[in-house]
Amino acid sequence: MKRLKYLAVLLAAVITTAQAQNDPKAGEILDAMSEKYKAITAFKASFTYTLESPGSNIKENYSGDITVKNGKYHLKMGEQEVINNGSTVWTYLKESNEVNISDYQPEEDAITPTNIYTIYKKGYKYAYVEQKKEGGQTYDVVDLTPENKNNQIHKIRLMVNRKDRSVRSFRTFEKNGNRYNYLITKFAPAEVDDKLFVFDQSKYKNVEVVDLR
Repeated sequence: MKRLKYLAVLLAAVITTAQAQNDPKAGEILDAMSEKYKAITAFKASFTYTLESPGSNIKENYSGDITVKNGKYHLKMGEQEVINNGSTVWTYLKESNEVNISDYQPEEDAITPTNIYTIYKKGYKYAYVEQKKEGGQTYDVVDLTPENKNNQIHKIRLMVNRKDRSVRSFRTFEKNGNRYNYLITKFAPAEVDDKLFVFDQSKYKNVEVVDLR
């Protein structure tokens, strides 16, 4: 009986260790992808965004443009514009001609346009899924799984171009069934003035300012 007990404990330890280890192949792909973007000071990208909520029978599609520089970004999507300079966030709503100003207080597990390329390095396990061909290109598919079981997201799926290690798409899967997919349609390094990351009120006639700080 003692031998069986010790064997059971040993097997449990081996299984736990195996589960805790990250996939080396996935790690190499993610590191190469991360190094690519780390070498770019600033970039501009166009994308399509799809929200799927099977439980509510909802499927919404949007297109957008984003400019990123270090920890700052300027996002335009639909009727909304979000500007983040790393400490302050301006959210402009075109329909109501209103801008909300708030302090930037990112959640530890939050996915942002500035951390999607490094988020795997802390708080996530990763595994290689498959090789996929699309539009004449070959992609490696990698899944990230949050270590925090309270995270609303239970999986992030990245498609990384095998040739140049650029991100083709990333998709988040929530525990409530919602899925969010971002497909990169255009990407280019760019020279960007820091003024782009501050809301210029003079460009928005009669805008209502709501300061939430």
